[in-house]
This record gives sequence, C-alpha cells and structure tokens, in this order.
Amino acid sequence: MIGGCGLGIGFNTPIPILLRWFPDRPGLATGFAVMGFGGGAIIAAPLSQALMARFASGTSVGVAETFVVMGALYLVVMLTGAFLFRLPPPGWRPPGWAHDPGTLHAAPSAGLTVEGAMRTREFYLLWGVLLLNVTAGLGVLGQAAPMIQEVFSGFSSSAAAVFVAMLSFFNMSGRLLWAWLSDVIGRKRTFAVFFVVGPLLYAAVPFAGAAGNLVLFVGCFGVILSMYGAGFALMPPYIAEVFGPAHVGAINGRVLTALSLAGVCGPVAVNYLRQAQIVRGVSAGQAYDVTLFIMAGLLVVGFFCNLAIRPVFQIEGPRMAASS
Repeated sequence: MIGGCGLGIGFNTPIPILLRWFPDRPGLATGFAVMGFGGGAIIAAPLSQALMARFASGTSVGVAETFVVMGALYLVVMLTGAFLFRLPPPGWRPPGWAHDPGTLHAAPSAGLTVEGAMRTREFYLLWGVLLLNVTAGLGVLGQAAPMIQEVFSGFSSSAAAVFVAMLSFFNMSGRLLWAWLSDVIGRKRTFAVFFVVGPLLYAAVPFAGAAGNLVLFVGCFGVILSMYGAGFALMPPYIAEVFGPAHVGAINGRVLTALSLAGVCGPVAVNYLRQAQIVRGVSAGQAYDVTLFIMAGLLVVGFFCNLAIRPVFQIEGPRMAASS
C-alpha cells in the first residue's frame, strides 16, 4: 500500500511543473516524463536480477538485501531530482515563443479547482476516456505471452518473452511519439485516432491469428500498446486544455483512479472470457477472439466519450474559475 501511494505521487508530481516550463510543447514534455516512467523496468529489472544473484546464499534468495540496496539507490536519485525541481518565474515564456491565448497557455494560476472540475461532466468523460483506453491495453499486456503461444502453436516461451519485450518497447516509445503528434494535431484529435484505429486493430487480430500471419499479429499489438501508453502522456495536457492549468496535478491524480479500476477490469475480463470460451469447447487459440471484439467495442464507447468533451474553462472563462 505504501509503495502504491509512492508510485502515484512520484508519477504525478513532476508533470504540472513540466507543463509550466514547456507551454509550447506540453505533449512532448509530459511524453518524456511518462516514457521514463514506463521505461524504468529496463533498468530496474536487470539490476534487481543481478543484485539477487549477488546476495543469494544457502539461507537467502537475496530478495531482502536487493530491496535494501535498491531502496537506498532510489532514495538518492529521487531526492536529487526533487531538490532540483524549480517553478518558472512569473510571466516566463520559452525564448522565441509567440504566446497563445488559449486555455493551455493561460496564466499558471488560471483554471478550475479540483472541486470545480469534479462538478462538471467533462471530468467524468475524461475519466471514462482513460478507463476505456487503459482497460483494453492492460487486458492485452497481461496475457500477451500466453496469447501468442496459444494462437501460434509451437511458439516457444523464449520467443514469447521477446514478444512481450517488444510490446514494452512500443508501450514506452508510443508515450513519446503520440505525445509529440498531439502537440501538432491536439489532444482530442489524437485520442480520436486511438478510438478509431484501435477497434480496427483489435478486430484484425483474430483474422491475423486464423491466417497464421505472425507479422500482422505482432504489428497490431505493437500499435495498440503504443496507444495504451500514450494515454498517460496525453491526459495531463488534455486536462489543462479542458480545465485550465492551475490544478492539473490534483485533477490528473483524480482522473488516474481510472487506472486502478482498469488494472482489475482488463486482466480479469480477459481471463474470465477466455475461460468461458474454453468451457464452451472453443480451442485455446480462438478463445481470445470474443475478448478482442469486446475490447474493440470499449474503444468505440471511448470515441463518443472523447467526442463529447468541451473545454470548460475556455467556455466559462475566469468567471467559473473564480466561482470555483
């Protein structure tokens, strides 16, 4: 529980600071931060394995000692980063940047409070957008290795591990690439792309499996996971566009509760539906088809949630911000 709370605090704290330093490229700035969050396992996983091997003995597998060492390393690195945090001076703008009067580029003190935001329908629409996008992605990510082994008979466990590593790479890189694109076309349009392309990819996966097309199968899931990871990078600047930049961190923390629910719904739905299909006599290789079509349907619902979102702060202006 303590670790989970720390995870959320560590994830959410730097993002509002980045939005203030980079008002000209908010998607790219948060994309870098969220990419680092998603890519942490690239360093932590091999380091933890090496430390456990180093501390293993006849009486210990080395887990406790590994936690102590990694905890000390995290303490030093994270405190160093925290002490380097600085807010930009009042009125600061990036050199050469022409100020945009839009909501995202309003004064840092402008915007709705958490309570004001939660009284609007847009808050719950944003929550639903993240929930639906993440539920579909987590459902796949948790079952990626057994899925590809069951769909393609003879696929080894080591090859499945490579497949999972590739998905992690797409998950991490998508957080940066899609975030960069969102600075060009906007957050709402980028999510619209997710909710249009995503269902097509989910629907294509069963056909790729039936045709034995491994390249198409892997390619579909690679793009799907890139959009899953990008949802975390796009949400903070999207919140700033809808509610103003004043309380992005606090509002984003509330919206991120959707991730907690998705972490239960996605994997549980995939496991339950797969088992129900097997009980009905469906082969293991085809047991995921219904689940994938359901995930496609969830993304269609997400499309309409995203379509209904309007910039509340921009519409209501300072009057609503002051009243809340």
